[in-house]
This record gives sequence, C-alpha cells and structure tokens, in this order.
Amino acid sequence: MTVRVRRIYDDRADGDGTRVLVDRVWPRGLRKDDARYDEWISDVAPSTELRKWYGHDPDRFDEFRRRYRSELDGSPSLERLRELAGNGTLTLLTATKDPEASQAAVLRELLGS
Repeated sequence: MTVRVRRIYDDRADGDGTRVLVDRVWPRGLRKDDARYDEWISDVAPSTELRKWYGHDPDRFDEFRRRYRSELDGSPSLERLRELAGNGTLTLLTATKDPEASQAAVLRELLGS
C-alpha cells in the first residue's frame, strides 16, 4: 500500500493513483472544473474548531496530530480511505502550503504508509 501526500494545486503525476481531497473547505482560487481529483471526502478533515486552533503553527503540530487522531476514532470516512488505499496507490490532496504538517500527513500515518 502506498499513500502519498500532495497539494491539490499540483498537476497529476504518474503514480498518483486515486487522488482524494481531504480538506473541509474547497481550495481557494481553484475552479472545480480545473481540479484534478477523483473524490472529495470533506468530513475526514479536522473539525473547524481544531483547524482554527492549529492555524498551521508548526509548534502545535504534535498536539494537533494527537487531537485529530482522537477526532478520527471510528470515522467511516477513514474507513473509506483505507478501502481506497487497499486498491492501489492513494494520493491525499490538501490546499495547505506545507502538506507534511497537515491533516493529510496524519492520515498517511494512520493508513500505514
């Protein structure tokens, strides 16, 4: 199983497999017609409260990870991502400037890649 993390603004790359947007809100400045994704699973994203608390502050990432993992406990959307990852390469997409410090990176960890 291969799970990748990329920005939604990046062009589709060879080997991306299934591309899933994992943000709660639609990415700024991107028309839906121009987006290169296969599925949007918005309810796997962190709650609005957690997202606002985190604010992409690198000093808060460890605590964000812990809180987010707690939010995901028993999530049907996480199970959907596991299903997709089991079918081949899965690329988790986010609009975040630093995808390695985002919910997509935490999801990759949870999916075991």
